[in-house]
Amino acid sequence: MNKIALITDTTSDLKSDTIDKYNINVLPFRIIYSDREYLDNIDITPQEVYSNMKKEVPTSSLPSMKDMEELFLRLEEEGYTHAIAITLSTGLSGIYNAMKLISENHPTITTHICDSKSIALGEGLIVTECGKLIQEGKSFEEVVKAIPSIKNRIYLYFVVGTLEYLKKGGRIGKVAGTIAELLNIKPIITFGDDGKYITCEKVRGRKQSLNKLVELTSNILDKKKCKVYVVHGDALEESKKVMEKISNHPNAISVEFGGYISPVSGVHSGPGLVGMVCIEEP
Repeated sequence: MNKIALITDTTSDLKSDTIDKYNINVLPFRIIYSDREYLDNIDITPQEVYSNMKKEVPTSSLPSMKDMEELFLRLEEEGYTHAIAITLSTGLSGIYNAMKLISENHPTITTHICDSKSIALGEGLIVTECGKLIQEGKSFEEVVKAIPSIKNRIYLYFVVGTLEYLKKGGRIGKVAGTIAELLNIKPIITFGDDGKYITCEKVRGRKQSLNKLVELTSNILDKKKCKVYVVHGDALEESKKVMEKISNHPNAISVEFGGYISPVSGVHSGPGLVGMVCIEEP
């Protein structure tokens, strides 16, 4: 009988009860300061990253190859025959390729690596939907076959407080980012087909950007019944206001507060992020 392991990374923003419920293996990214290093969301919190930003903006790195290797060795020992790994977008990280390399060293486990082409709960909801299918007794092949349709049901949009951090990390063009900052343009950001950030709307000012986020969510809900999740990066009050506005929509099956995004995501987006993730009902 197949025994399927489920793997992801800390940028998927899954809560501990979800991780326990679906027996998810979570690989931590690393947050690196000039004189110290932390495991993402294990020995550093998002709040600590934001409060330190005035002193030093850290860099980030993949989960270590050692951690990945040890995970696969443990899965072998525990009798797993198959593994499904959902990773942070290849447009933002090399974790997909690293996981592929390690998995090829362990041919006794048949592994499918999925590029989420997303981040935060855009990635995490793919993981939880796969977890549900595994619990229902679906085969490895059935779960893998379902992933594209799961991805097509998920929508993610976010705004940031400043484009400074996305510019620093090379996530957006420096020239375009600088011009946008000067004009007080606040882009609504999502993911393109290549798994890289793209601007789907441009508005002026913080208030208008948050209103546009609500409008985009409402447009999706006008057509489909969805579960909605609101996340933030050091923007608690604004995220709660966005959540309140979305909660009134009749097609919102549920509106949940996802809390802080992972520390490593916060390093690259900076303070002030408000994000929305929808998953439509199948």
